[in-house]
Amino acid sequence: MTAGRRPSAAGGVRPASGRAAGTSSPGRSGRSEGTGPKGQVTRAPPAKAGSLERAIEEYLEHLKVERRLRPNSLLAYAGDLEVFVAHATAAGVVALAAVTPALLLRFVVSLAQAGLSPRSQARRLTAVRGLFRFLREEGQLDVDPAQALRLPKLPKRLPELLSRGEVEALLVAPGQDGPLALRDTALLELLYATGCRISEALDLTLDRLYLDQAIVRLTGKGDKQRLVPLGGPAIAALQGWLTSGRPALVRGSVRWVFVNHRGGRLSRQGFFLKLREYALAIGVTRPISPHKLRHSFATHLLEGGADLRAVQALLGHADIGTTEIYTHVTREHLRERHKRHHPRA
Repeated sequence: MTAGRRPSAAGGVRPASGRAAGTSSPGRSGRSEGTGPKGQVTRAPPAKAGSLERAIEEYLEHLKVERRLRPNSLLAYAGDLEVFVAHATAAGVVALAAVTPALLLRFVVSLAQAGLSPRSQARRLTAVRGLFRFLREEGQLDVDPAQALRLPKLPKRLPELLSRGEVEALLVAPGQDGPLALRDTALLELLYATGCRISEALDLTLDRLYLDQAIVRLTGKGDKQRLVPLGGPAIAALQGWLTSGRPALVRGSVRWVFVNHRGGRLSRQGFFLKLREYALAIGVTRPISPHKLRHSFATHLLEGGADLRAVQALLGHADIGTTEIYTHVTREHLRERHKRHHPRA
């Protein structure tokens, strides 16, 4: 990695913060990348073997190829590890073998002194711990210098939900007038019917949608696939979109289920803006995101008596501990209902 333009684990390049892409800038070790004779791009040499930077490059490649992290997650890991490299370099540590528990402890202190929230501190320390665990498992280190690192305690934050009434109003907010309205209705119905992530919905291709069987095949984190059933309203909305809306926008062969007004793949940003518009139209002024439909899906299932293991499978959670947070939400819901309606609450 260089401090000018750093190859990302997603295979592209990312400018360091505060610099425009393509400008010449010195790296942390004095290397630079800029424009050479006749406009040729000069690139910094690869990091030396045994260096901390080289180790991070290998770790990011592992996350990309072996663990199949998404580009946004890879960039987040790369950014957090770059902060650690800057700290180590400022302390005169460049070689991997020179990293000590004392250096890591000073890094922890620096994060707190920088005023980062406990959640942001935990994210950066998680990246660092993952790096050294990987290097130890690969035999590049005899001892993991980060094994004693402890993450800061985080306050339990319950997911924010939409009420059932708000969900019902949101699902009909786009209406049925025109291809884009049909698309947005179908996408909202899919999100709430399956509890899928917005990335899973936008990655959905026609060959993984089985409306005749009332099932959709979703691809989650780590390319893990799961089959999720569809209800009647979602099937009807998807059929309306595929037969009456999508053909008016698509030109040629496009495999994505959801497309934009030009017939290309629909972006997250494009739908976020539409979702906010629909939320305001029904009187929801607090922050909203597609993930709140996922939270609402899980909570409403548990409130209706669904088994926790079934909800885990539907959400695609690898660890049931991740799903258990929704049991806290339902308990809060019941407590509030009891307080509101019981005469001696």
